Amino acid sequence: MKSYRKELWFDVPTRRAFVNITPDVEACLRDSGIKEGLALVNAMHITASVFINDDEPGLHHDYEVWLEKLAPHAPISQYQHNRTGEDNADAHLKRQVMGREVVVAVTGGKLDFGPWEQIFYGEFDGRRKKRVLVKIIGA
Repeated sequence: MKSYRKELWFDVPTRRAFVNITPDVEACLRDSGIKEGLALVNAMHITASVFINDDEPGLHHDYEVWLEKLAPHAPISQYQHNRTGEDNADAHLKRQVMGREVVVAVTGGKLDFGPWEQIFYGEFDGRRKKRVLVKIIGA
């Protein structure tokens, strides 16, 4: 069995964003040489997410609106976590809802997706460098 590891770095200039990282993960898979196995992709920061869904701008807008209703950023005083001097309690909650990682089957040297599936990096407290781990195992 082979193993491949790479960190992808992102510096999103806004507080929140969704970035399609499927091409980055596909490049990692090509570099790994693995044809059959599993690919783990996970956010390595507690205010960011990795998830799978459709790359459709309306859906991304709907996520933004829905997440802001679930865990509004303001007023920041509503969160006990923000009493530590932070202003990102909402980002922690949004990450919890959207998830930390995805695992995708690798079949025939390709990510084995269903129709329309893509991998996204979800940023909920941006404006600084953060990383995503890609770990691929298989043969």
